[in-house]
Amino acid sequence: MTPEQITRVQDSFRLVAPIQETAARLFYGRLFEIAPQLRPLFRHTDIEEQGRKLMATLGFVVGSLRRPDALLPAARGLAARHTRYGVEEEHYAHVGAALLWTLEQGLGDSLTAETREAWAAAYAMLSGAMIDVARLPAAA
Repeated sequence: MTPEQITRVQDSFRLVAPIQETAARLFYGRLFEIAPQLRPLFRHTDIEEQGRKLMATLGFVVGSLRRPDALLPAARGLAARHTRYGVEEEHYAHVGAALLWTLEQGLGDSLTAETREAWAAAYAMLSGAMIDVARLPAAA
């Protein structure tokens, strides 16, 4: 990611923070709409609590974009947990699509093409690191 992309993601996330409950609800609604096969992964989960965890994780990721030494080890740990929960490599594309859609809904015109591209780059970096870990034999 470029420094400009990082700034775009961080600046736009400040607009998401005040609507985080709505954003989380939009995200999971969209995720289950485009990938209903993922719903069983959350069958024992309070989805509102999961939404709070999602937003906290996003906040950490966004805040750590300039510090990959902090971000990447956390992403690896997150990936290992997700693998144990049953998350598979192809699920990451659905999550990315739901995230970008949620940002479009929540930010409206504030989500410029450049900012959307920056979010896509951030998600590609994060999901790429997580997929790399999930591919390791020890993660299975």
